Amino acid sequence: MEIKILNDIIVIFGLAILVLYLFSKLRIPAILGFFVTGALAGPYGLQLVKNVHEVEVLAEIGVILLLFSIGIEFSLGQLVKIKRLVLWGGGLQVVATIIFASLFGLLFGLPWGESIFIGFLVALSSTAIVLKILQNSGEVNTPHGNNILGILIFQDIIIVPMLLLLPLLAGTSQNIFMDMGILVIKGVVVLLLAIIAAKWVVPYILHNSAKSKNSELFLLSIIAICLTIAWLTSQAGLSLALGAFLAGLIISETEYSHQALGNIIPFRDAFTSVFFVSIGMLLNINVFLDIPLLVLGLTLLVILIKIALIILIILIFLKYPIRSAILAGLSLAQIGEFSFILSQAGIKNGLLANNHYQIFIAVSILSMTLTPYLIMFSPKIAGYISNLPFLDTIRDKNFNESEEKVTITNHLIIVGFGLNGRHLKRVAEKTNIPYIVLEVNPETVRTEKQKGTPIYYGDPSQDVILEHVNIKEARAAVIAISDSAATQRIVDAIRKRNPHMYILARTPYLQEVKTLYTLGASEVITQEYETSIEIFYRVLVNYLVPQDEIEAIIHDIRSDGYEMLRDLSTDIQKESTTKLDLYLSDVEISTLRVIPSSFLVNKTLMEVNLRKNHGVTILALRRDKKMIPNPHGTTKILEGDLIMVLGAPQDISKVCFSCNLNA
Repeated sequence: MEIKILNDIIVIFGLAILVLYLFSKLRIPAILGFFVTGALAGPYGLQLVKNVHEVEVLAEIGVILLLFSIGIEFSLGQLVKIKRLVLWGGGLQVVATIIFASLFGLLFGLPWGESIFIGFLVALSSTAIVLKILQNSGEVNTPHGNNILGILIFQDIIIVPMLLLLPLLAGTSQNIFMDMGILVIKGVVVLLLAIIAAKWVVPYILHNSAKSKNSELFLLSIIAICLTIAWLTSQAGLSLALGAFLAGLIISETEYSHQALGNIIPFRDAFTSVFFVSIGMLLNINVFLDIPLLVLGLTLLVILIKIALIILIILIFLKYPIRSAILAGLSLAQIGEFSFILSQAGIKNGLLANNHYQIFIAVSILSMTLTPYLIMFSPKIAGYISNLPFLDTIRDKNFNESEEKVTITNHLIIVGFGLNGRHLKRVAEKTNIPYIVLEVNPETVRTEKQKGTPIYYGDPSQDVILEHVNIKEARAAVIAISDSAATQRIVDAIRKRNPHMYILARTPYLQEVKTLYTLGASEVITQEYETSIEIFYRVLVNYLVPQDEIEAIIHDIRSDGYEMLRDLSTDIQKESTTKLDLYLSDVEISTLRVIPSSFLVNKTLMEVNLRKNHGVTILALRRDKKMIPNPHGTTKILEGDLIMVLGAPQDISKVCFSCNLNA
């Protein structure tokens, strides 16, 4: 039996491999490669794919899995923290965009109903594309990443009321208010079910799945939870993608979130690829060829309107720094995938003519195509614009000059109040080190100020901010933020104003270490390699390598910019591993518990003579809360004792078996 969709999948993946390989050589973003694959294989291209509807179903699964994985990496706590961004940022962005786009529609001579509908289409941005790029670059949890996520969440919610309002815009509505009321009731029911699932149902399911040690059962449980919650939200009239995000949030609150994410990533990447290909299939290249100036002009107009409105909303109403506002504006400047769903409903209600629909598709895909480049160059654009002189008045206003200038000296400046910043604050307080925190999240600043934390709102790369915290008299600064481009700008700004202070910078990427040192960082911590150092530190301790030797090796690695971890043929590796050869013997120290049925209970160390009989030496014995180092031969072993033994791994295993001990 021939499975037609299988032929289409083979065509899509085969063509995508060729296109992506070529694009990787040309250093073109992969998302654009998927668009091109879809355009070539789709009905307006070579017509290689016959079952377009089935491909669209697979594409929707890709969006579900993408939002699900993002929800897992996020958390309910983080969602509560950005509720103001969702309600105010997202709400103002959607309303303002609809108003401006509607006015342009009226200027072009469109009826008011179709003009407002055009506003609906333009107001939505691409959740899948933007969050995929941010996720790959690790910027979802940055200040601008939170701004973007908050606005996108609101957009995913507002699409449902938009769909309900279409009959009203078309003049065919019968009872829109009853429909809205029913939707609200369904939404509340789904939310209550989600809370119950997060607290009792999902943790129970995942615990028992993990307990079974059956990887297939665990994977199926994860997928079932995702699809069930997505289905429930769709039954309530909400989007599948929003339900998937909610499912991810629920799982993020359990201890199994990392394993769940690891299991789902391969499926997510495969299905998300199909989604991007399906968008490319909608593209009719003839529209570009027939009216290229109109398509380019409308695309540019949409991008500029959305960038300007988002920047103004985040800057003026949400009080975030200029740079964060610009980064968010450039990231959300495209038309979104949910607009395609909305456009199909608009055609059915007579709100969108077929020729206008083709223009809309062309503008949408072109704006999506430009998105990777807008995001790629957004740090440079934001850095240039935010330093323009005429923006000083906005910076001063947002910074709140009514606060008195800091007068303390010899203090520590903590940039960023995430997990690392909070830990550093606690250490500073316990050791009586004077400190100041700089944070760009106004909600965090407001909350911490009420607790008495010396925290100030502002972008540390700006002169007025650094002067306010008395940068010239500070002793050290720790930059503990996730935004790599911002970290570089802050290091450069601090070093220029205080050539002698100690600057510690954190970066997720090894390739940025040299740049940060060049800009003036005294020391750079690389997240991925510091984790590696911690791992092999513990391994070397287990192999009984002396502490001074371990510290010398770690010092060598850090002082050479982690070169040893990148290239094991370096001189450091040759010198350091030669020292290690002296210690990496087949010896380990283990702690064994004496259980009631053990052969050793009520016997003295002299009687059992583990060294002679089993080749292991007892170093210490712990009884209750008391440690007995180097116990005497007459010491009696009791039930519940912990015995620390030294020996070869195989000998220790034999002792555990023959004497009935628990390792």
